Amino acid sequence: MKFYARRIAFYVVTLWATISLNFLLPRLLPGDPADIMIAKMQRAGGEISETQIRNIKALLGGTDQSMWEQYINYWSRLLQGDLGISITKYPTPVVDLISAALPWTVILVGLATVISFVLGIGIGAWVGWRRGTWVDHLVPFTTVLQSIPYFWLALVLVAVFSVALGWFPIIGGYDVFEYPDGPEWSWSFIGNAIYHGFLPALTIVISSVGGWLLGMRNMMVSTVSEDYIVTAEAKGLKPMRILRTYATRNAAIPSIAGFSISLGFVVAGSIVMEQVFTYPGVGKLMIQSVQNSDYALMQGVFLVITVAVLAANFIMDLVYGFIDPRARHNV
Repeated sequence: MKFYARRIAFYVVTLWATISLNFLLPRLLPGDPADIMIAKMQRAGGEISETQIRNIKALLGGTDQSMWEQYINYWSRLLQGDLGISITKYPTPVVDLISAALPWTVILVGLATVISFVLGIGIGAWVGWRRGTWVDHLVPFTTVLQSIPYFWLALVLVAVFSVALGWFPIIGGYDVFEYPDGPEWSWSFIGNAIYHGFLPALTIVISSVGGWLLGMRNMMVSTVSEDYIVTAEAKGLKPMRILRTYATRNAAIPSIAGFSISLGFVVAGSIVMEQVFTYPGVGKLMIQSVQNSDYALMQGVFLVITVAVLAANFIMDLVYGFIDPRARHNV
């Protein structure tokens, strides 16, 4: 119980610090972000109301209110789900833009991360179990793939499979000409989205599976030399049972911590990869916000990403404490 109480307290304090930092960032920037945002909104959409101007200044600073009053108002708007108005696609609320982009990133990067983790752990366990044989040659091959910048790998895949062979589309998350009204819930649209997302997902899997494989292989080599593995072999247990029940389950525990961090960053997406494929995810949204100096959108994306990372780590801390009793006692 002490372990869980300390974990909860730590993440509550971290969440408060994250939200406070998100509040302070625009106010620490040189110049006046509120005036910049108002000027861009006027150029993009004409006149804006006094209420909108007051809200923008309250969101980004530049009002007559004290910093403490602005901080309280920021928390009030945040609890109501108000993250401001985006100037990138004025007058769309930031919440709507993030809500539209988030499913694309979570589904694509989430599935690719899970596939990469499962492949890396499974193959790494087998390579570690068969150490010293020909399967060890998989390690340097996958390590080389991991060392290749994933945006360069994405460009290569586009050049080969999209431009040269024409097997896959070059850009987008779906065919905008076939579905001019936007995404819809139908099997044909899901198939079209999978077709467009295959190369981006393949990029993530190829560039990340090597890290999981190498880490699991090294843990397996260390685990198979433990006394309980030797005892299991001496008892005459079948090798496959030893591999699955004793070696793999224990060797995979450290990888779970890394997997939790990877899941947390799923929400951030693969920023450059999404830009290469013009994929409509959170990563592309973040680049657009930086290019357009859209402070409200930057704040919203930063907040969603950090909260997702904290939530993933918090859940995995609880799971880790459950599967590994040593973590609960080393507090």
